[in-house]
Amino acid sequence: MRAFEIQPVDMSMREAIQQKIDNLNKPKGSLGRLEDLAMQICLVQQTLSPKLTHPCHLLLGGDHGIEREGVSVSPRDVTWQQMINFTKGGGGVNMFCRQHGFKLRIVDVGVDHDLSDVPGIIDRKIARGTKNFLHEPAMSKAEFDQAIETGAELVDDCVAEGCNVLCIGEMGIANTSPSSIWMSLFGDIPLDECIGAGAGLDSPGIRHKYEVLSQALTRYKSNLSPHSTLYAPLIYFGGFEMVTAIGAMLRAAEQHILVLVDGFIMTACAVAAIRLYPAVQDYMIFTHCGDESGHRRMLDIVDAKPLLSLGLRLGEGTGALCAYPLIDSAVRMINEMNNFDNAKITKYF
Repeated sequence: MRAFEIQPVDMSMREAIQQKIDNLNKPKGSLGRLEDLAMQICLVQQTLSPKLTHPCHLLLGGDHGIEREGVSVSPRDVTWQQMINFTKGGGGVNMFCRQHGFKLRIVDVGVDHDLSDVPGIIDRKIARGTKNFLHEPAMSKAEFDQAIETGAELVDDCVAEGCNVLCIGEMGIANTSPSSIWMSLFGDIPLDECIGAGAGLDSPGIRHKYEVLSQALTRYKSNLSPHSTLYAPLIYFGGFEMVTAIGAMLRAAEQHILVLVDGFIMTACAVAAIRLYPAVQDYMIFTHCGDESGHRRMLDIVDAKPLLSLGLRLGEGTGALCAYPLIDSAVRMINEMNNFDNAKITKYF
């Protein structure tokens, strides 16, 4: 895996930023989380006058070998069918990208279908899906490295167009399964408390999912070397779209780009990225707590406070896109509100 140079945000401007926020013509602290967002964005950009430019959305597609074990109510064919649907503008992600002015990049990093000739899909396929981690590691170290590098390169493409705010979404049937295992491992949380319905499993389906994932996790732990690295669970359980997302998050932080973190799967990827490079969290805005069982507890692993709780569990990055107007409002607040002096209003605190 390439080495990233991710520095914690420089806090030397914090006092000046706070003074500007407090001097806006409003009661001190009265805009709550918007003030916190403005502080974070100013620190990331190292300016008193932040901007959001050319927002980009990466939608990453990949299939999972564990789907063969019946852990999802949806068959894997839905992955490639939805990827094609996205190119026609028919997905939830398309609607929200249009609404909020995001450039959408649809990327095949591991779909088990030939999409190479489909207009509108960027072909960065690593393999046609991961292997079944019930029996063997989902990917090789070389494939893991390729996925990380692919994520970094996709971010560089966005930055070349002037992007300084990035949203990442996913399309991959059964990807709540590796996310649940990562949650259990990184949060030291019992596996049964990390597993939910995914795309709509009933109670027997959830029990079956737990049994399959429990077997896989037991096998992984029994074969785990004492010299294993932090990458081991990412390689053994991860999806290509998930590892690519981690690479994108890390490169974005290295480039001082804001990263909007969406739902259960992307939160799992964010937690993994933070485990690798703790400073990456300075650049993340956790946007949404969804309906998937355990999402709130996974956010608690990194003490993240999401902006929204709308009950979404669509994936695709839709929760992050829905939260974008709040981020825009925070930037507008610090740039466009008048201050007490200019407004000739007595400052009463």
